[in-house]
Formats: sequence, C-alpha cells, structure tokens
Amino acid sequence: MTQKITLSIPDRLHEKLNAWRSAFNLSKLFQDALSDAIERKEAFSKKLCEEFDMTQVINRLQQEKAQWLKNFYNAGRNLGFGWAQGAHYQDLLYVLDCDDTCDAGHEIVRHSRFKAYFKHIYDAHDLTRYAQQGGVDHEKKFLEGWFDGVNAFWNQVREHI
Repeated sequence: MTQKITLSIPDRLHEKLNAWRSAFNLSKLFQDALSDAIERKEAFSKKLCEEFDMTQVINRLQQEKAQWLKNFYNAGRNLGFGWAQGAHYQDLLYVLDCDDTCDAGHEIVRHSRFKAYFKHIYDAHDLTRYAQQGGVDHEKKFLEGWFDGVNAFWNQVREHI
C-alpha cells in the first residue's frame, strides 16, 4: 500500500523542476532520499545507544543535579545566617514566623521589606535566570537553606535575648 503526501518547495526550485520534470521520477527520487535520511538517523541513534550506557549518563546527571542543589542550599544557608546577624529584631521575627506560613519562601522574596535584598541575591546567584527558564528545584533549595540559616542563627541567640 502506498500513501500520498504533499510537499512544498520554493518557487525557484519549482521553476527548475518544471524544466527537468521529464528527467526525474519524483516519487522514486523522494523515496530514495527519505529512506537514506531515515537510515542515517536510525544508525546515529543506534550508535549513540551502543556507545553510551544511558543508565550511567542518567546516574551521572542525577549526581551532578544533587550537588548543584546542595550548592544552592549551602549558599542560601550561609546568606540566611549572615542576613540574620545584621537583621532588625522585628524583621527577624517576621522571617521566623514566615518560615512556617509562607508559600516555600516566595512570600518573603516578594515582600516590600525584603524585595531589594532578594533581587540582589537572585541576580548574584543566577536564580532569576533559572526561574525564568522554568526550573524551580534550585530556588526551593536556596530558600530552604536561607530559612535554615536564619533559624540556625536564631537558635544560637534566642535564649540570650
């Protein structure tokens, strides 16, 4: 059984085709060219699968992602601890309360009190660029670390205040 398809070609090529139409079996020409192109794609795909153990590639990428997320968490924790050291008491209490109630920290990031601070942090750590590309795991880890840093500071000083 054969199937019919419609092809589009540029006007200039169509003009040349008309001049040589009787010299070509267009169906055969297209079938041969398409068969060759598919065979090359299949061979490349097969070679790729044979040369690379996809399980190893996936495992490596998972490890790299885990380390990447850990780096974001640690950066957030260090910055949160540092922020807490210089924070006003009222801001510190707000953040500590927000840690339990905010939507994954996004409320604090958008809050007018902290917006400029977080804009600078997001720009410095490429969180803005990654967030715009749709990724959020690293941002969650960063904010989780940031809140953990603030809480770590608070746990060290609260009994003395």
